[in-house]
Formats: sequence, C-alpha cells, structure tokens
Amino acid sequence: MSVTQPVEAQFAAYNAHDLDAFLACFAEGFKGYRMPTETPSTVGKGALRAFYAEHRFNNPALRAELLSRTLLGNKVFDHELIYGLSPEPIESVAVFEVKDGLIQTAWFYFPS
Repeated sequence: MSVTQPVEAQFAAYNAHDLDAFLACFAEGFKGYRMPTETPSTVGKGALRAFYAEHRFNNPALRAELLSRTLLGNKVFDHELIYGLSPEPIESVAVFEVKDGLIQTAWFYFPS
C-alpha cells in the first residue's frame, strides 16, 4: 500500500460526505491538531466521527479542492481550498502522517 492511498481515500470520502469510508482511513488512536496549538483538537476515532457528523458532513455545501500534494517519507502534505464553511473558500494545508496504511496524525494549518 502506498503512503498516499489512505489520504486519497479520505479526501474522496470527505467530498462524498461518506462518514464510514472517511473513518476507515484513520487509526483508532488518531490525533488531529489545528496548528499552532500543541494540544490535539481531536483524539480517537470516536471524537473524529462525532466532529465530522455534527460539524462537517451535515453541510451539503462542504467540499475540498486539492491544489497540490507532496509526499515526504510517511507524510503527505495536501494544499487545499475548502468550500462551504464560509462565504469564501478557506485555504489550508493538511499534513497527514501514515503508518501501517492508516492516518495516525494530522496537522491542519490555516492562514492567520
């Protein structure tokens, strides 16, 4: 399995609002960070499920556009535009750490 495979699958599931397919790409002990914080904003698949069910996939306008993807070792860097969370698209960079075919950790960067 390539390092990018779970990242590609979660991106497709995100745009399809397919919660089960989305969660299948993440490890049970997943940690997500909204940078520059040092404390995870999301810990575990249960918290990930609740957040995306309640705050993302219930929004029919939500979608992401991939601007570029870079691979460095077991990390995948996605530069994206996110639509549906505000009147204008939100630019972000997501860094996904992949181990054993699953996303273990993600760091999300947004403009100030």
